Amino acid sequence: MFKGIIGLLAGICLAAPPALAQQAEPQLIRAAVLRVDDPGLPPISRLDIPPEDDGFAGARLAIEDNDTTGRFMGQDFEAEEVTATPETAAAEMDRILGEGVAFVVVLADDATTLALADQAGERAMIFNAAARGDNLRGADCRANTVHVAPSQAMMADALAQFLMWKNWPRWFLIEGSHPQDKALADAFRRSATKFGAKIVEERLYEDTGGARRTDSGHVQVQKQMPVFTQRAAEHDVIVAADEADIFAAYLPYQTWDARPVTGSAGLVPRSWHPAMEAWGGTQFQNRFEKLANRRMREADYQTWLALRMIGEAATRTQSADPAVLKEFMLSDQFDVAGFKGQKLTLRDWDHQLRQPILLTTGNLTASVSPQDQYLHQTSQLDTLGIDRPETECQF
Repeated sequence: MFKGIIGLLAGICLAAPPALAQQAEPQLIRAAVLRVDDPGLPPISRLDIPPEDDGFAGARLAIEDNDTTGRFMGQDFEAEEVTATPETAAAEMDRILGEGVAFVVVLADDATTLALADQAGERAMIFNAAARGDNLRGADCRANTVHVAPSQAMMADALAQFLMWKNWPRWFLIEGSHPQDKALADAFRRSATKFGAKIVEERLYEDTGGARRTDSGHVQVQKQMPVFTQRAAEHDVIVAADEADIFAAYLPYQTWDARPVTGSAGLVPRSWHPAMEAWGGTQFQNRFEKLANRRMREADYQTWLALRMIGEAATRTQSADPAVLKEFMLSDQFDVAGFKGQKLTLRDWDHQLRQPILLTTGNLTASVSPQDQYLHQTSQLDTLGIDRPETECQF
């Protein structure tokens, strides 16, 4: 009998390796990060020139994080890094879709993001990790797109809440002359109405072209900005709408009246800041800096968060099936941690990721919105941006 048992166990052991080997084969979950670089003007400050791995470094950290859990779940994650220009973006998207990639993180402007989402259709889920246009969450919303990047309305509301908490309700709004500047200015106007601020005066800063970074640049600014801002109506704060990065950085310390500058310069709303330390931020920053040998930028954070959403869905569903992961991410059961003190969830009416917004200076996070006094019947985070009753999105 003993010999029979030994023989039986030996037979099981001999039969086990093929089955175990089959189970050990990890399920591959593929994604791509498509960054569309616009060869426009350089930033005003050379310190703001994006690094070559902008966004991609965040993707690499996310894949490391996903694989840390994936190793125990029999899952393997990868994210192809693709750079394109506005002219080559469609071809690169065709290639990515042709390879069967079901998740594409897009770092592009509003128009390109919308075009790529339409191109992908039902073949892939698009994660918008850069474009902030409210139209992408409104009249131009797409069912296949998740917005990881905060909207302009969220940014404007975050700043407005803080300014009202400071009892600075009188705003001097300076708007740039580019279409994206107008869109941001419209968001500030909406926020002023929403939270009870008053825009006492508006001025348009025309972009006349010419050199932006020259040896005499600061000399010209020192003469021009005080003249441009003089004789404004009595105001508490300047709110700059300068998405094109033409003039706002020159406003601090150069205005006619001694007033704080906010919006596109001075006190700036951001999705992430390299000085953020709360809620485990220090450990997160350290890991990124060790990996990338630089500080984390917003594009890195938003790309990291998009890929972490995929990893979280795979872990929770224990599946690598893109259809299963998409369904779970869009369900009310989904949430993801983002080092912002609370779980981040998706709005079902426009697929915008709810998240706190950091209000930052050059070296610090000055505050985080939503501010405590602004409450909501569903989620306090829905005090930022377009709420369900206001949405123009129809999937």
